[in-house]
Amino acid sequence: MHNPLRRLLPLDPLRGFVAAARHLSFTRAAEELFLTQSAISRQVQALEDALGVRLFVRGVRTLALTAEGARLARAAQGWLDDYAALADALRARGPRPVTVTATIGISALWLVPRLSRFQARYPDIDVRVAASNRVFELGREGVDLAVRYCADRDAPAGAEHLFGESVVPVASPVLAARPLDATTLPDTVLLDFDDPRYPWLRWSDWLAAMGLEHIRPRAVLVFNHYDQLIQAAVAGQGIAIGRAQLLDQLLADSRLQCVGGSPREIARRGFWLVTAPGAPRPEVARFAEWLRAEGAATA
Repeated sequence: MHNPLRRLLPLDPLRGFVAAARHLSFTRAAEELFLTQSAISRQVQALEDALGVRLFVRGVRTLALTAEGARLARAAQGWLDDYAALADALRARGPRPVTVTATIGISALWLVPRLSRFQARYPDIDVRVAASNRVFELGREGVDLAVRYCADRDAPAGAEHLFGESVVPVASPVLAARPLDATTLPDTVLLDFDDPRYPWLRWSDWLAAMGLEHIRPRAVLVFNHYDQLIQAAVAGQGIAIGRAQLLDQLLADSRLQCVGGSPREIARRGFWLVTAPGAPRPEVARFAEWLRAEGAATA
């Protein structure tokens, strides 16, 4: 049966396109939506691929709408305005919780374990955690704050640096009691992260740096969600490459221990606090200040 809903354009690329069309600049669109320039470029390319037409004429330092792009921009701006107005009308009235977003890994390993401290200090402020690997458009999607991980050069305009990143092999206390070397690796299970964007979190680079790349471990378990990989490490299923700042609570409680060596600092990358445009509500300001303090303690 014919279903017109299947032919609708995805909303995220459409928002990126409308912002780029309004500014005629991927850079300024990225700043408006708290995204990176490359993210806006990918969104526009995805939209062009879906429609089968070019929406922009790209010059060396210029960006101009095609006839099709101008037509879509005029219509899409109205669609998004109507949708935003309807969403505002439908939202429940009354006290609003502070809504903070972070990736699933950051939320599970760093943010959520700390929330009890905020609740103890501010028992009258409700908090909503929007854990997602999708990048929310702050403010427009009802999100007040974001904790984001990126290269320093990709940090959104106005973002505040919370802490950097260092990595080290970690395991449960029983497994961490013995070193990782040529004699133990054949009997060791490695927990690997399936994301080529972050080679420093994958075992191939670590084993090569240790001169162990030609020795086969007993087994390798691969995960595409970092928090699940760490849960497996806590359960004693193998050795993981730990993001030390995200695991500081687990390391402090000795649920995980370092497996030899000192943490390696990952240069020019870190975790950032991003706030929605405009003056924050008092409760949002308090939560942001608490996040800054927690970030300083983590660093």
